[in-house]
Amino acid sequence: MHPNNNTTCDAESQKVVSSFLAPLLITELLLGLPGNLMALFIFCRHFHSWRPNILFLFNLILADFLLLVSLPFRIDAYMRSENWMFGDAWCRINLYMLAINRSASISFMTAVAVHRYFKVVHPHNKINCISSRQAGGIACFIWMVVTLTRLPLLTNRLLITKNNFSYCRSFSMKNPPIGIKLHYVIYIAEFILPLLILFFCSFRISCILKKRQMDREKKVRQAIRTVLVIVVVFILCFFPGVATGLIALYLEKRINEYCNAYKVVSELFVLSIGVTYLNSALDPVIYCFSSSMFRNSIKRSINRSGLVQLRLSRHPSAVSGIES
Repeated sequence: MHPNNNTTCDAESQKVVSSFLAPLLITELLLGLPGNLMALFIFCRHFHSWRPNILFLFNLILADFLLLVSLPFRIDAYMRSENWMFGDAWCRINLYMLAINRSASISFMTAVAVHRYFKVVHPHNKINCISSRQAGGIACFIWMVVTLTRLPLLTNRLLITKNNFSYCRSFSMKNPPIGIKLHYVIYIAEFILPLLILFFCSFRISCILKKRQMDREKKVRQAIRTVLVIVVVFILCFFPGVATGLIALYLEKRINEYCNAYKVVSELFVLSIGVTYLNSALDPVIYCFSSSMFRNSIKRSINRSGLVQLRLSRHPSAVSGIES
């Protein structure tokens, strides 16, 4: 996780990786912004009919949108071979925005999956009766936690000047202070813990699917598809960064033995950070599986084109809240 910790084993070839990151981030921005703007428009238009699940989805959209808005500054840096031109203060703010919105995105993806889990596995649990106001309180709590735990990114200098280049990184410090070490721990923990929760939800919903009668099967299948889509997006976007980061930490302790391997893994880690932002471009797929409101709005738009007529999903109230 520390690509520049050793002067004799420096991953200078990361400039090659940065040349791939600029087009990757541009692609993610072009794919993600239209989908998330459309989702924001659809959900805000139906504000009066928000349920807890929709409220969690809205906050997921908000996190993705704010992350995508922060990407142009990273794109500019990578187009300059990672030379940051916006100063230390904006470096801290930019990395802070990226980190909190990544954390919020993970948190609300998990919240959507857990909500589906309780609807299917424990339909009579009082958690299923929470109001939109209570769900809003949960969302505010999530935002408060992610913003507070990422404060070290604002309070520590993150701009590193070397060979007339200014690097804006949160994972490239030598002997990082305790706040930045906390940032590393959160980066790993916020992947492992939600992944365990998602696997548990998937397993339990699958078990219920096998036991339910045929007249309930369609609704439970919808729930398991939603959770599985979240799991796939989650692993695809976040696993590479965590895996390469942990391997880099291991190799760093044995850098004299594995210098070349350390360079390669460091480069892959930097590339995988760019892959994590793909989450914001793929999340509209989750909206389609999680919200009949979103699906119906898309289908109505397609139907108006006259090219094809799609059947609208049943109203949320008709499916006992499992599909909302």
